[in-house]
Amino acid sequence: MQTDKITGTRNHYIDNLRSISILLLFPVHTFMIWNNFGSGFYIWLGESKIYSTLIVLINPWFMPLLFLLAGISAKLSLEKRTVKEFIKQRINKLLIPFVSGMVFLVPIQTLYARKFFYNYKGGFIENWCYFFTHFTDLSGYDGAFTPGHLWFILYLFIISMLSLIIFHYLPYKKTVMLTGKLHISCIMSLFIPICLMYYIGNFGGFSIGKSLAFYLAGYYIISNKAVMENVERNIKWITLLCIMATLASAILYYKYSFYGDLWVSYIGWNTILVLLVYGKRFLNKKTKFMEFARHASYPVYILHQSILVALAYYIVRLCNNIAVQAVLTCIGSLLLTIMAYYILRKIPVVRKITG
Repeated sequence: MQTDKITGTRNHYIDNLRSISILLLFPVHTFMIWNNFGSGFYIWLGESKIYSTLIVLINPWFMPLLFLLAGISAKLSLEKRTVKEFIKQRINKLLIPFVSGMVFLVPIQTLYARKFFYNYKGGFIENWCYFFTHFTDLSGYDGAFTPGHLWFILYLFIISMLSLIIFHYLPYKKTVMLTGKLHISCIMSLFIPICLMYYIGNFGGFSIGKSLAFYLAGYYIISNKAVMENVERNIKWITLLCIMATLASAILYYKYSFYGDLWVSYIGWNTILVLLVYGKRFLNKKTKFMEFARHASYPVYILHQSILVALAYYIVRLCNNIAVQAVLTCIGSLLLTIMAYYILRKIPVVRKITG
């Protein structure tokens, strides 16, 4: 749990926002089955402008929010841990689950991709060998090697390690006065450097540069109490801009397929500021459900996509109605993932390798 060093209170809203973001992966990855982005998916049934537009409404902010929250958490973690302890924790929490997920989970997704697209009749072991010996575009939709959805864990581990160097040469204490004096227009304009970072280490649309930018923004900017107080004072018009931009984004994409990088970065940053303020107001509390979600969200993230892809493979063969397919895939994969979490958490070695 994250603790605010200044106030001594628990920052439950950080955990709650993280859990909500991870839950959104179920509809987003379900809708990817009908995406029209040209990227395909492990199971892909053709283009749907409606489902693709729904992804566009969420996509600019939900994964960036996870990196930003990780940056905030790093700031709080390093206040009570040594660098050595932090590195050890990141290895246990990120690197080990990434490696185990690559071995046991991601090949399942490529297995069903080969079954769906190429009528593959072989078994898991044969596909597992194929997975680790064939390298194409890293998407995995052709059955070849891919980090799959675990790209997030890999990126977060790399960023966590690289940022320690940045934190050493640019300590938080040296930035706190400067960032605390930022005008609201400067805070709002941070989407510009974030967008520029998108072009650094961009692999198939997954940018390590942009992810690092959000992580550092969480550490240096959002962790600053003065910055968040400034955002809160201006939250009414920021929220209005957020609503207008979101509606405009839906219209622009649905009618014209417009999804520009700068525009996406603006909406993402704007929405994250709004979510942080209202999250702190309304989600900064501990409930039984949120406490369950706090513990389950990370294992659920690791497990969810392999289960979703496997389930979708069978559902699309049993039903022809797109809406029913989407509902059954989304809800069914959520329930099965939670069931898997309850079962696997009772096995000590599995608890270890899933962080």
